[in-house]
Amino acid sequence: MTLNQLRAFLAAYNCGSFSAAAKELGITQASTSELIARLEEELGAPLFARTSKGLSPAPAAEELHTHALDCVNSARRGAEAVRSLRTLNGGVSTFGVLRYAANYDLADLVVQFHRQHPEVRVRMIGLNSHVVAASVAAGEIECGLVVLPVDSDGLEIRPLACDEVRFISSTRPAGAGPVSIQELAAAKLVLYDAHSGWKDPTRRQLRDRADLAGFSIEAEMEVEHAETAYSLVAAGAGDSFMASGILASMRPADNVRSFPFAEPLYDTIALVRRKHGYISPATHRFSVFAERAIAAQRGLTSLV
Repeated sequence: MTLNQLRAFLAAYNCGSFSAAAKELGITQASTSELIARLEEELGAPLFARTSKGLSPAPAAEELHTHALDCVNSARRGAEAVRSLRTLNGGVSTFGVLRYAANYDLADLVVQFHRQHPEVRVRMIGLNSHVVAASVAAGEIECGLVVLPVDSDGLEIRPLACDEVRFISSTRPAGAGPVSIQELAAAKLVLYDAHSGWKDPTRRQLRDRADLAGFSIEAEMEVEHAETAYSLVAAGAGDSFMASGILASMRPADNVRSFPFAEPLYDTIALVRRKHGYISPATHRFSVFAERAIAAQRGLTSLV
């Protein structure tokens, strides 16, 4: 079975006659008939019935049609992708990024990308990682950067770097040392990403640890933005935890101190894409820029 046979079949299916199909394909009617005859011979079933009105698709044709269309379209997209990689003259890149992309200096990605590929339009969507992952799996976003863990069904995951998560407090003594899971469970916590709640990957890690140790972690206050949580910690309203990359971007308050966890905790930043999903040349190129941006971040430990 060849692509030319499938193209001839689809043209005949759509046009309703070999002569019209041949004209659409730019070949002779005899060549079109020969291609379809060979396909019928390989399949062991007739694809069309000849009637006074032209060609009538047989049951085998109805079964084959969707699969033939997928094959021909996949081949076309592959050829377009290879050609587009050379120029990237147009197209749209749809890419998901960490909710706190700006804290990792990722906001400049679009500027850098457009300098090299000014004709490509970019949609860079910043959401909590669990939403980005779900959107990639559903095909709503082509590719994205997330913090692990996320639900991995239907995803290919490429870990890029890790960032230590620190406990922050304005009331804990400077020399108190690492924070145990028991102390975290007893703390008055001010947590951000209220909308995502315990679906947030960093929170999930800590709740899993607490569950294993027989403790419960609850938030006294929940806010949407990390900056707000940091300000509340500085005001003595409670304690929190943040990845070092986010913490480093905050306007420092003299009384806010950070501490490691007794069992070190890390946010793992990863690139995710849909398994067997189509990635446009523009998004493929944008993902390369994103990987480089993560690799260039100070304070992150590279995993590649």
